Amino acid sequence: MSWNPLLEPGVPDGVGMDSIETLIVPRAVDVNPFVRRVLPAPQRQMVGPFIFFDQFGPLERIATAADGVRPHPHIGLATVTYLYRGEVHHRDSLGTSQIIAPGAVNWMVAGRGVTHSERAPAELLGRAAAIYGIQTWVALPEREEDAAPRFEHHPKEALPVLEDDGISLRLILGKAYGAAAPASVFSDTFYADVALQPGARMPLPDDHEDRGLHILEGSISVAGQTFEAGQMMVFRPKDPIGVAAGPAGARFVILGGATLGGPRYIWWNFVSSSQEKIAAAKEEWRKADWGRGQFDLPADDRGEFIPLPVS
Repeated sequence: MSWNPLLEPGVPDGVGMDSIETLIVPRAVDVNPFVRRVLPAPQRQMVGPFIFFDQFGPLERIATAADGVRPHPHIGLATVTYLYRGEVHHRDSLGTSQIIAPGAVNWMVAGRGVTHSERAPAELLGRAAAIYGIQTWVALPEREEDAAPRFEHHPKEALPVLEDDGISLRLILGKAYGAAAPASVFSDTFYADVALQPGARMPLPDDHEDRGLHILEGSISVAGQTFEAGQMMVFRPKDPIGVAAGPAGARFVILGGATLGGPRYIWWNFVSSSQEKIAAAKEEWRKADWGRGQFDLPADDRGEFIPLPVS
């Protein structure tokens, strides 16, 4: 799909630095130095409905059965693991067994409770394998927090691609620039993978309440100031923001949407508007009463699971 012809070219110096409401520098995750956590951050818990954002890799290693994440639970959120390189085998308590490939979308809605694992695919074990991607969590509206869990897979070819001179954008979730991604979101949401050639310019969408941008590779300029890979900016609503790629080009994601109607609590892998629901989910996972309580394990990944954290 070609770039939306109704958009005016971005003008990176057309706004002041006060249009950047928050600047976030990710931190390393204690248990894995190859993971950089962007959200939640001390400065910002959420951007639109996005309450969790981890960048993992780029990393190349010999794949082993210990790679990835053992079965673990979620409530009150939906997950997307979006890959740039490598593959991940997703299994969940709904019976799903799906390989995630670069550019594809696995949209898993936890609702009242789901369990999943993300492992290295069996065919990669013992071989050199790359892994590079992002995992995000979208907090659900209160009316959907107790919904039945569900899963959608959308291959790379199903996602809208917008292109113009020096710009390539793949829409991962939601709506932006007149295009709509296929996953069934619950509120105003947008999430896109963007690549800019050196010097290319593009405007950010201005019809969403909350907007953020995280730089993966290269650099961009906004309002005459340069920002490097590893930084996230959150912009003031409605300001006409444009960004320009630096001399090496840029790869980044843009994300956001409508803010939720009330606060969200987050503890481990649980998100909810109710601390009581989180307390109940903690007790259910601690009991490990698989298939008879709130949680079960994936049918073909039942040999181990991540225990409830002590704290």
